[in-house]
Amino acid sequence: MMHNNSEMVLVLQGLNDSLTNRQIYFAFALTSYLFTIFVNLTLIITVCLEKSLHEPIYIFLCNLCFNGICGASSFYPKLLHDLLADSHVITYPGCLVQIFGVYCYVFCEFTSLTVMAYDRYLAICRPLQYQTLMTVQRVVQLLLLTWIFSLLEIVVGVTLTARLPLCGRHIPKIFCTNWEVVKLSCSDTTINNIYGFVLMFSHVSQTVLILVSYTHLVQASLRLRSTRRKFLQTCLPHLITLFVFTSTLVFDIMYSRYGGGGTLQALKNVLASEFLVVPPLINPIIYGINLHQIRSRIVHNFTHNQKIQNSPS
Repeated sequence: MMHNNSEMVLVLQGLNDSLTNRQIYFAFALTSYLFTIFVNLTLIITVCLEKSLHEPIYIFLCNLCFNGICGASSFYPKLLHDLLADSHVITYPGCLVQIFGVYCYVFCEFTSLTVMAYDRYLAICRPLQYQTLMTVQRVVQLLLLTWIFSLLEIVVGVTLTARLPLCGRHIPKIFCTNWEVVKLSCSDTTINNIYGFVLMFSHVSQTVLILVSYTHLVQASLRLRSTRRKFLQTCLPHLITLFVFTSTLVFDIMYSRYGGGGTLQALKNVLASEFLVVPPLINPIIYGINLHQIRSRIVHNFTHNQKIQNSPS
């Protein structure tokens, strides 16, 4: 039995391909990571530098993009290291740190999308009261609530996991997840399971709240033509973001708990990492394409910089 968890080294068994294949994966992963950082930073910097974009919806969008960077950065660096390494191991404290980063991203993503749905509900269903209700102080409070609530959730979860003695050290994935570590325990995990269901209920409730708010938004947009364009520009990207994130996360949860062992390892890795790869990459692209104000500012900045570079000195 293994009880000294702090000195334990866990083995990540997801990368068992040949060196040639891993070098190809490394090139794809590095390109994906750099592009994810680039598109998210581009949107964040555009909103920060343009005063006309200092509105609640764009501030919440910046928060979503920043969280996407955090999520990608909790996954890619370790993956890139392992793709070029001969052994794929991680210390138990390092595994807990990765779990903290991954799940903080997950919880913050759900809460951020809920806050953005609330903002869109006020903007479309109660436009005359929007400026009064969505003040600077309210925006700050909602951002603080998003991060504090998410951090509290993951601190409790990691604490419950860290107390468990482990009797195994092999994780059949390319990164650490809470459920895989809990399965290595040789003690009672009832409290962890109960807390997991509490979290699942909490975030399913958030998803229901978002869908209920969008029911009202759709009804409002159908009644008034003036709100229809606002709905298509700001709400449709939000719905796409919610669908992509939720579906990729459900893929991982279902496969972790009920997936079969006969599936190709490469497919397992894709299904397991989708929620860390796809949403951070496409969220800023979806919003950048659909939101005219952001799209026009980004195009203006790039064309302006190009003209400066091409102008004679």
